[in-house]
Amino acid sequence: MNAYQDERYEQPLNGRPAYGFGLGLLTGACVGAGLALWFAPRLASELRDRVTDSAKDIRQRAGDRYDQVSARVGQAADEVTRTGQDVRDNVADAVAHGAHQVERYAKAVKTR
Repeated sequence: MNAYQDERYEQPLNGRPAYGFGLGLLTGACVGAGLALWFAPRLASELRDRVTDSAKDIRQRAGDRYDQVSARVGQAADEVTRTGQDVRDNVADAVAHGAHQVERYAKAVKTR
């Protein structure tokens, strides 16, 4: 090929890039994969079994991971609840102590 032909293949057609080669390569790969599965049925069933087993394994691992995350979230929620209750109790104690102090000072002022 000469330089003119090289430039022609690199330039877009009608203002759009030329995707012909990539599309042909992709089509050829798909057709080749389909023919390989068609002419090798034993291999196809083995591949199907392996894919099925892999999918089951992935599903099992995902379920296990979900259980672990759920347990951790539950533990974190329990800890947050306990902390919130402790804060609530401390605030209630402080308010009660403050109310007792106010009452004591009020009585002291009345008796003077």
